[in-house]
Amino acid sequence: MREFIIENAETLFLAVSFISITVGYLAYRIINRRRVYAAQVEVEKMLITAKREAETIVRAAEVAAKGEALTAREAFEKQTASTRAELNEREKQLIARETSVHEKTQTLARMQEALSELEQKAIGRQAELDRLKTEAEATTQRLSRDLQRVSGLTAEDARKQVLQRVEHDVQAEAAAMVRRITHEARDNADRDAKRILGIAMQRLAPDCVADATTTTVPLPGEEMKGRIIGRDGRNIRAFEAATGVSVIIDETPQVVVLSGYEPVRREIARLAMNQLVADGRIHPGRIEEVVKKVEAEMEQVIRQNGEDACQRVGLPDVHPELVRMLGRLKYRHSFSQNVLDHSVEVAHLAGAMAGELKLDVQLAKRVGLLHDIGKAVSQEVEGAHALAGADVLRQYDEKEEAIKAVASHHGDAEANIYGVLASVADAVSASRPGARSESAAVYLERLSKLETLTKSFAGVERSYAIHAGREIRVIVEPAQINDDAALLLARDIARKIEREMHYPGQIKVVVMRDTRVVEYAK
Repeated sequence: MREFIIENAETLFLAVSFISITVGYLAYRIINRRRVYAAQVEVEKMLITAKREAETIVRAAEVAAKGEALTAREAFEKQTASTRAELNEREKQLIARETSVHEKTQTLARMQEALSELEQKAIGRQAELDRLKTEAEATTQRLSRDLQRVSGLTAEDARKQVLQRVEHDVQAEAAAMVRRITHEARDNADRDAKRILGIAMQRLAPDCVADATTTTVPLPGEEMKGRIIGRDGRNIRAFEAATGVSVIIDETPQVVVLSGYEPVRREIARLAMNQLVADGRIHPGRIEEVVKKVEAEMEQVIRQNGEDACQRVGLPDVHPELVRMLGRLKYRHSFSQNVLDHSVEVAHLAGAMAGELKLDVQLAKRVGLLHDIGKAVSQEVEGAHALAGADVLRQYDEKEEAIKAVASHHGDAEANIYGVLASVADAVSASRPGARSESAAVYLERLSKLETLTKSFAGVERSYAIHAGREIRVIVEPAQINDDAALLLARDIARKIEREMHYPGQIKVVVMRDTRVVEYAK
């Protein structure tokens, strides 16, 4: 029974399980169908809604498209109307231009006809002119033959006489013009120039003493020459190497000559040699020691000389390097005139003249004091000392007006008023009696060259240099040089002297005939 129950239980369980599965499956099918149906209903609703929205959008798009099409049509109509109006206006303009061109064409046609008539008349007149020209040439030739027969001159001789007469007339007119301009300039400027120069020279009239730099060193005895030379010449070689100055020992008793181009080095060598001779201890080590000591002392002396010059002029604000360069000028001479003393003198002269002319006195003094600063570096640079000085001043930020004045005081550049003052003061300082001197050989050579130069001009009979070469008198042939030609000759001689000679101050050129004509080479 138990086994039967167990077997039936299993069968019952299987039956119940099958029934449960079948019921579950049927239930799932039913539920799934309901879900599918609900989904179908929802989809249909969504399709209906989407269709309605699409229809709404389509209608809105159609409305917008119609509006845009209407706007575009209105804009196109407006543009078309504007273009049509513009075309109409251009058509009117073209019609007007066509009318104008037609009128101009008719006018040109009438002008062409008139030109043709004028051309015919011109051809006729040209033929008449050719005929008249031929007759004139024939008449000229006939008259020329008659004139040559009557005068006894050929055409070439007559031409030469005419040219000589024209040249003589032009020369006379040029001389008269030169005389008139010269007299006018002198009448207007001579009185003021004399007054200003007189005042300046009266205010500054110191004695002018020529300090020449000595190049000889006196010795206490002849035995000192041997000590200076040293064993195998070692002392003299050491001295020359340390100073850059040549030592010349000749037969002159108790004298040693120092030769050097640079004046400051020559002065250092002189002072060092004096100390060595006085000390008596002369050997290479001692020589180098003394030279270095003297160089240091010399630098202080140079700076002190420059400062003294600035104080004498009244210019305390000069650059220290320019002060040192001014001090170096103490050892330079121009025709035995000390360059530093000359610069101080030029500064005072320029300042005095500037005061009379109501100009900047301090600037004029500055230009006068620094006008020869280029001579302190002339061994180191090329070119004129005036331009070299201008370059030096430009390096130390001097005023441009002062730089131009220094550059132009010898005519090497375009001058301003302060350059003219410096040039005048420079000439006054250099040309005063006793200011400068020359050796006899140089002096005689200059006078000989001056006389030879003036004799090279046609019509000059004799020439004499007088007043120590400050004046040249030229005696001309009266038959060859008339009064007007004498004036031109004086100017030509002065210009040639300026170009070919170097001289201090100025030279007065006097051409003597029946009248005396004076010109200056400045």
